[in-house]
Amino acid sequence: MSITTSTLIRTAGLSAVAAGLLFIGIQINHPHLDATFATTAEYTIRQSLKILMAVLSLIGITGMYLPHVKKTGVLGLLGYLVFGAGYLIMMSVEVIGAVVIPAIASSAPGYVNDVFAVATGGYPAGDIGLLLPLNTALGLTYIAGGVLFGIALLRANVLARWAAAVLAAGTAATMAIPLLPMVNERLFALPTGVALIGLGYSLWRRRSSSAVSMTQAADTALDPAGTK
Repeated sequence: MSITTSTLIRTAGLSAVAAGLLFIGIQINHPHLDATFATTAEYTIRQSLKILMAVLSLIGITGMYLPHVKKTGVLGLLGYLVFGAGYLIMMSVEVIGAVVIPAIASSAPGYVNDVFAVATGGYPAGDIGLLLPLNTALGLTYIAGGVLFGIALLRANVLARWAAAVLAAGTAATMAIPLLPMVNERLFALPTGVALIGLGYSLWRRRSSSAVSMTQAADTALDPAGTK
């Protein structure tokens, strides 16, 4: 099997779909984050899936951007770079959560609970060091990047416009998490998950259709008898 540009882009589309499904699936019946939960096998599994989700998301948005560089313009470039940085930071945070947090959960439960408080849109009771600015950078790049990238895709009209609109609106909506403590913060992940699924499927379908059209055109050109 030869690796072509079309194959890579379709793979990116499937990666985005998988990332969206993971983003939604991880939120289902998610236990309350605290030091006790951090020592369980379920926590380790969920953290591993979050890392995978961040990696697949980065692959997915790269596949959405690269074939449409000219059409998305400067706004698309800014959106991709900022959104991509957000997913890179997210991956780093989740790796810390998977490797470091369980190791100190028993000896420093107060610190771990403060880290989780920040991760869920709350405020720490004590000092959590550099994890505070790291989480702040994650929030800013995720929100700003998602809004910019979603608007760029919407304006370019290269993928499903409804999904691009949901991406922009869904990431922007996460700013309301600290203002709505009575609402489960995990519900705010659903729009972004749906948007990734829609955009990924749109990318996969468009590239698959293009590949079929190119193959049919090549077959026609090589078969004069089929030409009218």
